[in-house]
Amino acid sequence: MTPAFYGWRIVGACMLFATVSWSLGIFGMGVYIHALTATQGFSISTVSAAVTTAYVVSALLMVGVGRSIARWGPRSVVAAGVLAMAAAVALMPWCRQVWQVHAVFVALGLGIACLSTNTVGSTLAPWFDRLQGRAMSTAMLGASIGGMLGTPLLMGGIRLWGFAATALLAAAVAIAIVLPLAAFVLKARPQDVGQLPDGMAGDLRGEPPARAVHWSLGEALATRQLRSHVVAFGIGLMVQVGFLSHHVPLAIPVLGEQGAATAVFLAALAAFVGRLLLARYADQVDVRKLGAGVLLFAAASLVGMALVPGPWALMALSVSYGLTVGNVTTLAPMIVRREFGPVSFGVVFGFAATVTQLAMSVGPTLYGVMRDAFGSYGPALLLCGALNVGAAGVVFWGGRQALAAPRAIP
Repeated sequence: MTPAFYGWRIVGACMLFATVSWSLGIFGMGVYIHALTATQGFSISTVSAAVTTAYVVSALLMVGVGRSIARWGPRSVVAAGVLAMAAAVALMPWCRQVWQVHAVFVALGLGIACLSTNTVGSTLAPWFDRLQGRAMSTAMLGASIGGMLGTPLLMGGIRLWGFAATALLAAAVAIAIVLPLAAFVLKARPQDVGQLPDGMAGDLRGEPPARAVHWSLGEALATRQLRSHVVAFGIGLMVQVGFLSHHVPLAIPVLGEQGAATAVFLAALAAFVGRLLLARYADQVDVRKLGAGVLLFAAASLVGMALVPGPWALMALSVSYGLTVGNVTTLAPMIVRREFGPVSFGVVFGFAATVTQLAMSVGPTLYGVMRDAFGSYGPALLLCGALNVGAAGVVFWGGRQALAAPRAIP
């Protein structure tokens, strides 16, 4: 009897640590901005700058994370990530000075880097070839689950027990979930358990030529595909992360605290649905055209929030924007994996993730500074909608030219 393909256990483990990472990382940012400003007196722009610090730290570590996983496997990276993230969350309520806020967000940035889309993609790259789209989309469902669970649980916990107790409990749960995955489930490659990518039978050892292609970073950078990728997804993810970081403070004046938590939950639920659809059809569609369409739909949602007032409109447009959130995040590594192959994924996407993460880091500060300057989030939403339209054009343009293959591995 043929054993079940272990790669799907790896997908499940990635889904679980992504749930934790997005709960306490990207989707937690809005809660942290609200908690640190409402309970500890920091300004929105100050905390937004600290959020930006976290994303800059994460960006600078991306290439190293990809190389480490490619060389030694994901275990130590994932373990270090959850410990750093848990420490940051547990210490956050005790910040009394600006430098302390930045220090805990530096630690949070380390955790985000080690539990990021880059980590998920680099972990899965050796395990899947034909099914890479489905595997990546399925694993990244954890990000949507994190959005559905993280914000409501954090905000509910803060209301019931206070910021300090909630943060300590969240840190303990994160460690309890992720450390056993790193120790006992994650493995570097299918050959470690006597299997082949996609669970292929042993007589299918002949690898297709695309899998033997190796791109150096310089060769990849010379292509329209990689340059357009980093520009388009840098803009798209800057807009997205900025919005997600400010979704809670944006929604509270209109919907109240409970309504804001509901809006975040529904947006994350919509992202989950969007990722389910992507998992079903990812290996059958042109991912660049899909990416352009997703970015345009996101732009329409942001512009709608700026121009259409009222609680029902904000709730509905939060849901429509949520449909795009998961796909923007997931399509970025899928495009690199499909165009540059598994052998070069860690290096090429590590670089792409570094650039896009640096761009992402501007998002929270952009929204925060514009909100403080204009007194509302409307101008930031309009600007970011326009930026998304430009990003859609760039990602579509990048696929209009055939990709010439570089040298092959002997």
